[in-house]
Amino acid sequence: MSENRNTIIAIVLSALVLIAWQYFYNIPQMEKDRAAQQAQSELAKSQKESSEAAPNSPTPGQPAAKSAVVARDVAIASKPRVKIHTPRLSGSLSLTGARIDDLLLTKYRETVDPASPAIELFSPSGTANPYYAEFGWVPATGSTVRVPDRDTPWQQEGSGALTESTPVTLKYDNGEGLTFRRTISVDDQYLFTIKDEVSNTGSAPVTLYPFALISRHGTPQVSGYYILHEGLIGYLGDQKLQEYSYKKIDEAKSVSFDVTNGWLGITDKYWAAALLPDTSARLQARFSSDQAGSVKTYQTDYLEDARTIPAGGTGSVSTRLFAGAKEAGVVGLNFPLVELGGYNKQLGLNHFDLLIDWGWFYFITKPMFLALDFFFHVFGNFGVAILVVTVLIKLVFFPLANRSYASMAKMKAVQPQITALKEQYPDDRMKLQQEMMEIYKKEKINPISGCLPMLLQIPVFFSLYKVLFVTIEMRHAPFFAWIKDLSAPDPTHIFNLFGLLPYDPSVVPLLGPYLAIGAWPIIMGITMWFQMKLNPTPPDPTQKIIFDWMPVIFTFMLAAFPAGLVIYWAWNNTLSVIQQSYIMRRNGVKVELFDNVKSTFRRKPSDNPAKKTT
Repeated sequence: MSENRNTIIAIVLSALVLIAWQYFYNIPQMEKDRAAQQAQSELAKSQKESSEAAPNSPTPGQPAAKSAVVARDVAIASKPRVKIHTPRLSGSLSLTGARIDDLLLTKYRETVDPASPAIELFSPSGTANPYYAEFGWVPATGSTVRVPDRDTPWQQEGSGALTESTPVTLKYDNGEGLTFRRTISVDDQYLFTIKDEVSNTGSAPVTLYPFALISRHGTPQVSGYYILHEGLIGYLGDQKLQEYSYKKIDEAKSVSFDVTNGWLGITDKYWAAALLPDTSARLQARFSSDQAGSVKTYQTDYLEDARTIPAGGTGSVSTRLFAGAKEAGVVGLNFPLVELGGYNKQLGLNHFDLLIDWGWFYFITKPMFLALDFFFHVFGNFGVAILVVTVLIKLVFFPLANRSYASMAKMKAVQPQITALKEQYPDDRMKLQQEMMEIYKKEKINPISGCLPMLLQIPVFFSLYKVLFVTIEMRHAPFFAWIKDLSAPDPTHIFNLFGLLPYDPSVVPLLGPYLAIGAWPIIMGITMWFQMKLNPTPPDPTQKIIFDWMPVIFTFMLAAFPAGLVIYWAWNNTLSVIQQSYIMRRNGVKVELFDNVKSTFRRKPSDNPAKKTT
């Protein structure tokens, strides 16, 4: 086994990881963009709504008549409403059907420009992308009791907007002895609490089933990455975490669960809406997909056990709705010794922290986020936090890396002996390997140890990529200068001289995605090139070509990755060069970095065939 072979193995392993990320990063994006364009054209057609259902069905909705698409402000103005205004939310709830169907997340904007529109979460029926939450009661099978539905006109008791300090109470009298009251409150974050009461002034008891649903019309545009779940989600009692992408639920049509202690909803990359019933409630829950015309609809809903309201009596039920940004401190984050409680702990929910997709390697991604978040609060900049965490990771692995670099330094010291052996046994590879292993044994060199520094980067690389990609805290987080969003690729392009030329090379057909090479990917490539040049030139021409081109390949591959990840890689390379140079000097090995760099640009004399024959 040769030292160069082991180094190449390490490089190939890292390259395979990066190629895999590239495969799941660029190709799905282009496919989803095309799908999104098709979906948008479909959304201009008919829509559907929900209405009553039997109590033994988890869904209180069935397709309604088609309706024309109208502008959002027109749909909002077409029905009487109660304003919603909190530090993080604005919008309204409709008095027709008492739906929560108009929500904007005022803390978050569509772009890095603070003047850009606020993120739209919920939208009323009749718009291009209806998305709403609905609550109510379903009568028993065969009952003729009239309950409020999507068209019911509710009346507000009192006046004023729904704020974190002023709940809103709505009332509906069915004219048959039942009076329905709904009290809606909201906190200063993203949690709505809905309390439904039914007063029975009739002469006979009435049996009703509480329900809640979240409905979304039209297949939304998703990021389309393998490492991120977007779609229907829930943690449903002993059936644990259930995740259905839009494609998966389209194939299944309907999936039912009979559980206790569960929650369910619909999640996007950064935003989510989730139903949070009482943890002791028994639920007939369901994920479903339906279609009205050419428009698909998606719904998560549940029925609770029946409530019987005696004559002259009152029945009630309470539930909650999360509708907002998936902030770790708000949703919650469970990890040994360190915890961000959030709603998960505050409400005693069942693994609500899994609303954020930490992935299978949560034991790496969670502590990575916690570390970044801690240093962000210290320095006020996530980019600086990445630099500090990289240094800490280097310190944690310092003893292991030292042994590895020391072994590499010894291998470099015996390089003349290895070269002599290759000249002595040019055609006997078996004998060459035996003699090399004898040298390694004598000098106490472990050839495989040279792989460790690069292999150690893979889990760190993955965890940082995951954190940058899925956590909203990283969204639109600036670094310095031109990096305004660490979760997005470097916006500069070398092929337009970093903005000096008035065109965007990334829009060039076919080649565009490969021309988006920003300043930080180039910095990363240079640092990687220096790291390669720290070692002597491989004697094998093929290996030399691989080493020479590896920084260029990585530069192009990482150009499409989040800027924060590229900054980490460049900084890590720089620290590795410093660390390896120090260890080589300490082991009495000459640091040939600058000599090797100079030799790259030095014109080499051509071989003289006459000398080879003498």
